[in-house]
Amino acid sequence: MGLRPLFAPKQQKQLFMSLRIYNTLSRAIADFSPLEAGHVRMYVCGMTVYDLCHVGHARSNVAFDVVQRWLKASGYKVTHIRNITDIDDKIIKRAVENGETIRALTDRMIEAMHADFDALGIARPTAEPRATEFVPQMLSMIGTLEEKGLAYRTPQGDVNYAVRKFPGYGKLSGKSLDELHAGERVAVLDGKDDPLDFVLWKGAKASEPADVKWDSAFGPGRPGWHIECSAMACQMLGNSFDIHAGGADLQFPHHENEIAQSEGATGQQFAHFWMHNGFINVDNEKMSKSLGNFFTIRDVLKAFDAETVRFFLVRSHYRTPLNYSDVHLNDARGGLKRLYTALQAVVPHDVQIDWATPYAARFKAAMDEDFGTPEAVAVLFDLAGEVNRSKSAEQAGLLKALGGILGILQTDPVAYLQAGAGLDEAAIQAHIQARADAKAAKNFAEADRIRKLLLEQGIVLKDSAAGTTWEAAQ
Repeated sequence: MGLRPLFAPKQQKQLFMSLRIYNTLSRAIADFSPLEAGHVRMYVCGMTVYDLCHVGHARSNVAFDVVQRWLKASGYKVTHIRNITDIDDKIIKRAVENGETIRALTDRMIEAMHADFDALGIARPTAEPRATEFVPQMLSMIGTLEEKGLAYRTPQGDVNYAVRKFPGYGKLSGKSLDELHAGERVAVLDGKDDPLDFVLWKGAKASEPADVKWDSAFGPGRPGWHIECSAMACQMLGNSFDIHAGGADLQFPHHENEIAQSEGATGQQFAHFWMHNGFINVDNEKMSKSLGNFFTIRDVLKAFDAETVRFFLVRSHYRTPLNYSDVHLNDARGGLKRLYTALQAVVPHDVQIDWATPYAARFKAAMDEDFGTPEAVAVLFDLAGEVNRSKSAEQAGLLKALGGILGILQTDPVAYLQAGAGLDEAAIQAHIQARADAKAAKNFAEADRIRKLLLEQGIVLKDSAAGTTWEAAQ
């Protein structure tokens, strides 16, 4: 779903100057201006490839796909780096359990990841470095940290980072060392000087496979997780770059540790803007593999088309928590159908966006305020209503072009609507149950909304003392 920059040359300067981004580091929205005029350098923490990607991973990667799309649509050149962690404890454990090599497992999971992300319209990054290809750079950074007195060796063959020797530690999470230490439950083990210290280099263990051991000045071993991203980001983007992004769960300790390592080694500010997407929740708990409440992307795609899943993710602001359910996905599918119905009625013209026109200006204002996709989606629905009234091919073309910036509305409308026609029995019953739950909670507005949504899908509900049944509208 590649897009050309959708701007007129005379508007380029104006677009450059208007973007504001919430910076986790300052905990405020601030005007964005890249270090190099017209060029944004962006690093996004990628996957640890030991298993299939779940919807929480999709949320993060779709969110920052929209970010890079809007940056490009605004006229910026974007260098987008998304790393792959292809060596860590979970990968080693899974490969041993499967009786396969580390490389065989990670290659297979990377291929699956690409298939899932491609289905969701997530653009491939400029580069996708694998951690195992950057071990020399990691060792060089560790050596620099040791020379500066920020790292120390242990009798077990590890090299640890001395957190208390880095004055800025805690600035991303907003916590002091004493606050972080008060929450620490791990005793000083394995030669650590302080429980908050973290490993840069893990000494080799006899029980580990041979393909996870590298020779180094510190002895045989392998890199710690945090040093991988520091080394790859600095190598690919320079010691100081514009945006570092990832899930909210990475803010501490991973991103905090990246700052300590990188700035401790280079003496320069690592990333100038830090962006973190909110969690996907299931029953008010974060979706994660450790909790066992996750849904893989490919399992979800068996029940819902990929564009519906993307729209479900895009229509919520990237920083807010997002509740996952079949009801919400069906609601997203209904909304997407309404947009496609407008495009079905009028053949869109291929237009270049004029950002001064009312709908485009509102869309731009929303996206320029910290990538405000909920407001941008609202503009699409208003514009779809205008297309339905006016039957204007120019307005239909604008609807398609603006949708393309979010990675939607690029499929042939007739094909999409025919492929997505009808809800299955399970989806209908899920809606009926959600409506019953809403009524029990006296949330009658939500119950009415679900009834209306089903009616738009051609489903009529009938309430009786025995319960709720449904039939197809005549």
